[in-house]
Amino acid sequence: YGPRIHGIATSREDLDAIVEKSLRRAGLWEEVKDRLQAPGTSLSGGQQQRLCIARAIAVRPEVILMDEPCSALDPVATARIEELIDELRKRYCIVIVTHSMQQAARVSQRTAFFHLGNLIEMGETEQIFTNPREKRTEDYITGRFG
Repeated sequence: YGPRIHGIATSREDLDAIVEKSLRRAGLWEEVKDRLQAPGTSLSGGQQQRLCIARAIAVRPEVILMDEPCSALDPVATARIEELIDELRKRYCIVIVTHSMQQAARVSQRTAFFHLGNLIEMGETEQIFTNPREKRTEDYITGRFG
């Protein structure tokens, strides 16, 4: 348990409260409260992703890194994760790695474009997508290379 390792929970009661609070913040509590002992693999893909987010926020991080948080999810589950990201960014700095330009445009305030491990351009999302400074960024956004 992350909260125990990080010294956040010192008792079973503390841990239970953190679990409930984290699952509520991840929008998962009502769906799993009656089956907390079930394996995570019994959950749907979207629920599993929200469980991962609940586990992350349980340790009270300053920054949450999400690597392809909506990969392989259906549109409904994707929308739910994106809504959750929007809510969580009020409390946490969230960094998302995605190959989906549409998702980056929907959920981010700032965007960084990397190519072959190099930072090409970084700035306000609207500026990056509507008026990029670098030709390589524009080429990627317009589908000229990828």
